Amino acid sequence: MHANTRRVVDALRERGCDADVVEIAEGARTASDAAAALGVDVGQIANSLVFTADGEPLLVMTSGAHRVDTAVVGALLGATVERADPDTVRTATGFPIGGVAPVGHATPLRVLVDEDLLGYDVIWAAAGTPHTVFPTTGDELVRITGGTPAKVSA
Repeated sequence: MHANTRRVVDALRERGCDADVVEIAEGARTASDAAAALGVDVGQIANSLVFTADGEPLLVMTSGAHRVDTAVVGALLGATVERADPDTVRTATGFPIGGVAPVGHATPLRVLVDEDLLGYDVIWAAAGTPHTVFPTTGDELVRITGGTPAKVSA
């Protein structure tokens, strides 16, 4: 098991989750790739996207069927929200873009969870690499991340 995936599994267990990590041999750098490989709706893929809000890292867990609207998120937070660059993503999370998990980060992050994820019985999130994912529920995702459900797209 890759060290990043091990870190995610350990973080999940610390939070009372015994998720089964699934490896996607061909990789899943996009929500569409992951959905196709898993045979699920693209909306069930929980994208872990890192932004900055007034310069501080912010993790937005969004449905693969949506694009985060930085103006919507900025208005919600009362902050200027911008997409984080790859160095900021890796420094804040410890993961590369495409493998950012909802837990196991290098530093504590503020987290918003797309309210549209809460409508699915099962959602899939990255497990530390572009080749690994794990199933969870919207309620569990909110709990394990300490996230706040929010409207993140227009």
